[in-house]
Amino acid sequence: MSDSWKLTLPCTRAEAEDLHDDVPALGLLDPAPTLVTRELEDFNDDAWELDAYFDGKPDAAAVAVIQSLIPTATQAKLRLERLPDADWLTVSQAGITPVHAGRFYVHTASNRGDVPGGAVAFRIEASRAFGTGNHETTYGCLAMLDRLKARGMRADHVADIGTGTGLLAFAARHLWPRAYVTASDIDPESIDVTVDNAAANGVPLGQHQGKVALCVAAGTDHEMIARRAPYDLVIANILAGPLIALAPALARVTREGGTLLLAGLLNTQADAVTAAYREQGFRLAERRDTGDWPVLRFVKRARHGWRRPLRIRDRQGRPPDGFGAW
Repeated sequence: MSDSWKLTLPCTRAEAEDLHDDVPALGLLDPAPTLVTRELEDFNDDAWELDAYFDGKPDAAAVAVIQSLIPTATQAKLRLERLPDADWLTVSQAGITPVHAGRFYVHTASNRGDVPGGAVAFRIEASRAFGTGNHETTYGCLAMLDRLKARGMRADHVADIGTGTGLLAFAARHLWPRAYVTASDIDPESIDVTVDNAAANGVPLGQHQGKVALCVAAGTDHEMIARRAPYDLVIANILAGPLIALAPALARVTREGGTLLLAGLLNTQADAVTAAYREQGFRLAERRDTGDWPVLRFVKRARHGWRRPLRIRDRQGRPPDGFGAW
């Protein structure tokens, strides 16, 4: 019999979005709870809610850690309840709605519903702290990839840096089924999740054409990523700080005339990220915002004549203050 508990707190949209990034405070809890946020009222940024799912009844210290994540709820009345004997992960996903972005339809096992006609469905579970594709940055990337294909873009070599669940790499492989697709992440658990998701969605893995090759890497620092470069299309849906630090490295693996999609940054961080990539010879070709989360599409300019080679002094780089970290 399971012993699963749910702690519920009110929160704001801004507080909910902050929880999409790494949450160091959760490292104090073992095992860490799964966090799910949802909007209670349309267009009301103050009417959101956080559910924290625990394996076992949380003690006062664990409750205090979760409360510390929501500054506006320090005096709010919380709800703590024991869940029925059921799959707590399925319960936690009950409030997650499918995502329909372009031709793609992303769902979990518990919320598949009716797949729209002509849509390409991917099942991505909310497991081991990785998202389902529900976040605005993933939605924006899927929609941007769909538009690029509709405009006739060709991509023979694709890289998804910071792949997370593998979703964007899977989508790129569907759009360009004869491409060599490379997907990497700094977190080995992310690659394990991607392997599971590939099996669930019938996505072939491997280093041959039409398959997705996986590796654990900090940024582009891996022999396989370098060997398979340059790439026609590079996708990086991570955080603003790593994106800025990775600008020279991503420039190095993108072919001249190639496309770079960047996401995971807030609209207040877009100018700093754009400046970093302009310095590396990219031009901003398109920007699409979903809420506070933009997707930036860059094109790498062709270089003419002599230019001093760019070097990365620190392979991983150091993100500027306020822009997140690895």
